[in-house]
Amino acid sequence: MCGIAGIRRFDDRPVDEGALRAMMRVLHHRGPDDEDLWVEGPVGIAHTRLSIIDLGGSRQPMTSDDGRHVLTFNGEIFNYQQLREQLDYPFVTRGDTEVVLATMVRHGAHAASDLLGQFAFAVHDRASGATSLVRDRLGVLPLYYYLDEHQLVFASEPKAILAVLGERARLDREQLRTYLRARAVHAPATLFEGIRKVPPGHVVTVSATGRATVAPYWTLPSPDEVEHGTPEEAVDRVEAALRDAIDASLVADVPVGAYLSGGVDSSLIVALAAAARREAGSTTPVATFAAEFGDPRVDETAHSELVSRTVGTDHHRVLIRPDDFRETWQHLTWHRDAPVSEPADIAVAQLATAARQHVKVVLSGEGSDELFGGYPKYRFAHATALAGRLPASARAAALRRLERALPASRGKARIGLRSLGGARMEDWFAPFTVHEVDALLGTTTSRPPRVLPHRDAIDLMARTDLDTWLPDNLLERGDRMSMAASLELRPPFLDHRLVELAFRLPSSVKVRDGQTKWVVKQVARRHLPEQIVSRPKVGFRVPLDAWFRGELESMARDLLQGTESFVGGVLDTRAVGDILDDHTRGRRDEEIRIWTLLSLEMWGRTFLADPALAAS
Repeated sequence: MCGIAGIRRFDDRPVDEGALRAMMRVLHHRGPDDEDLWVEGPVGIAHTRLSIIDLGGSRQPMTSDDGRHVLTFNGEIFNYQQLREQLDYPFVTRGDTEVVLATMVRHGAHAASDLLGQFAFAVHDRASGATSLVRDRLGVLPLYYYLDEHQLVFASEPKAILAVLGERARLDREQLRTYLRARAVHAPATLFEGIRKVPPGHVVTVSATGRATVAPYWTLPSPDEVEHGTPEEAVDRVEAALRDAIDASLVADVPVGAYLSGGVDSSLIVALAAAARREAGSTTPVATFAAEFGDPRVDETAHSELVSRTVGTDHHRVLIRPDDFRETWQHLTWHRDAPVSEPADIAVAQLATAARQHVKVVLSGEGSDELFGGYPKYRFAHATALAGRLPASARAAALRRLERALPASRGKARIGLRSLGGARMEDWFAPFTVHEVDALLGTTTSRPPRVLPHRDAIDLMARTDLDTWLPDNLLERGDRMSMAASLELRPPFLDHRLVELAFRLPSSVKVRDGQTKWVVKQVARRHLPEQIVSRPKVGFRVPLDAWFRGELESMARDLLQGTESFVGGVLDTRAVGDILDDHTRGRRDEEIRIWTLLSLEMWGRTFLADPALAAS
């Protein structure tokens, strides 16, 4: 992947080349192999490159053959060779970048619908003065922008925009509630006031006068579009689509490895990737990477090693320690541009650093749970929908009392009760209930749940996850933690052809007889040992409950209750103290709430107290 950036002034003042170079310095980790810029009066475009395809060519920013269009591109287009054959264009390179440029020249920005892959790019039309910002369908790759009456500033990461604005970053207080409820801020907003995300599957076009239009070029299939057939036919279709996605994701001129946790998704990807490599005539084993934590409750190394032996991979284990959190948290917050919303992020960053010593690209399993009903919460989708029909005040109060009465060991039950109390599909990932956020902020608000078009409760839960949780949390985290190590991450499950198939399948093949992700597990049974497929879902977990009562307890109290605490300045200190006390005394397992607050604290210290962004 790469870093892209640019400035478009509307007052005809020339772009400051030094500002562009400052953006490039901030984005160097995204593209350590090469960099360049293009400046013409009030327009400047920059690029930092991580070379994956056409290693010796395809320099950017790239100008079209007639000189009219200038492109800066981040990503990989897996069908670029097929598109190249269809385009009437005088190509001079062998890479996918020029194919993107030719597609834009011939058909316009909305022709992004022709591209298969993961991408974010900007194309400037020198004739009209318009600049188009385009992001891939699922939001695998990021793209941000700032727009006022004077200028458009865009970049792969917000901190590059902050480097141009030349002022202290400001908290968007309206989004603080969203973060506390979701551990992320949903597009197009961010926690930075004035900086916005390009929504997944959209084109943002800014005219020469600064007028912006935002329009989709892709949407999920309608709930009315249903694939009819037997469950066995659904399994065959999913396997065929996943094989195609993995074949596409192996397109590269550098080595491609894979994360291997030992769970169903990563194990299936590794098995099919290894098979594809063998079919292509390669005798080199796939390099795989797994994290271990030294805690038997979350240790999956035995399972990952079983898959490695079964498939025949070159396997690497990476030990994650509590000290890794203390030593890298602020550094990774700078890379994340937001609170490090999941404890696993720091472990993923360590894993990426280890993987980068062997490969430039890794495959990962993001998206499978959202597409195919893999989270345990999907078994309760219908109950969540039914709970929403009960009077809100009575439902929330009763379930809140019951939730607080549960012992610390019943963490999953407590999450379920909180979610049923809110009766919102997105509440299953919420660290705090609406009532608790009101207590932390000292304010109240009433927001009706957002209901997307859907055909049943499971379909609604999946569409909600793809609208919010997946792009704004999982994919943002995956991009930043991998790019911190200059490593490209590719999630084959998010090939848009497989995504479209998943949303045309009936929910009955996703959650079947109480089993989540049924159709994917049936595919996995064709390629993996039964003990991998049938074992309970663990997820990529870090043993924070124990760490926050041991090695990390004093750090948490110092940061959240100290005199210079950022959290103490924006949230109610007494409510924060109650959370810490409940966890320390073992009354409740508050690890995710403590983590959510600590991550907010670290973000505030990194960006709001340091206008020079010295944490880099």
